[in-house]
Amino acid sequence: MISYSEITFRLVLASILGGLIGLERESNNRPAGLRTHILVTIGAALVMLISMYGFDGLGENGSGGEPARLAAQVVSGIGFLGAGTILRQGNSIHGLTTAASLWVCGCIGLAIGNGYYLGGLITAGIVLFSLISLGFFEKSVFKNKYKTLHVICAERPGLIGEIGTLLGKNSITIKDIKMEPFEEDVDLHIDITIKIPSKFSPEGLFGSMAKIEGVKSAGWEGDLE
Repeated sequence: MISYSEITFRLVLASILGGLIGLERESNNRPAGLRTHILVTIGAALVMLISMYGFDGLGENGSGGEPARLAAQVVSGIGFLGAGTILRQGNSIHGLTTAASLWVCGCIGLAIGNGYYLGGLITAGIVLFSLISLGFFEKSVFKNKYKTLHVICAERPGLIGEIGTLLGKNSITIKDIKMEPFEEDVDLHIDITIKIPSKFSPEGLFGSMAKIEGVKSAGWEGDLE
């Protein structure tokens, strides 16, 4: 049996590593953020500790010495948790990165709980590098393919669907939609992050969108006041 201080160290280290990854997800307003990642990582570490040292008193016929059995259940359980963060909106799928970060946090927790500090620390470092640095790299490389469309319109049933249909006819993929109704303003402000196809005419899109009943103005984010 390991000492209480070692148990405490492993659980605290697991929560710190999971918290760092969760903090990055939280800063991007993802469905699973700081608290969720900490809970997954520290829970996985605890399960590994239990599977390795929690059955020491059961003797030769006990179930101790089979940490892989409980570890496998942790990985399976996190799969269901990660599925809850994945959303599909038309042709767009959101939450895959968050689901993957939850899964890898579970693996990091298992590694730390097992005392495999080097593997857990290196994995956490690579994950943070991938989420932060590679995220900036993707935005800089593909910045010309993604734009945010800002639409000011009256609140009318079916209006969002008509806008989505128009974008689909122009082979435009919707990545994200944010709506901001204002109490003192009857207008609805909509920010739509879209992936632009290779052959694209913004003038034609804005002209067609202006013909939709209720749309007052449409343009790229920052161009409209």
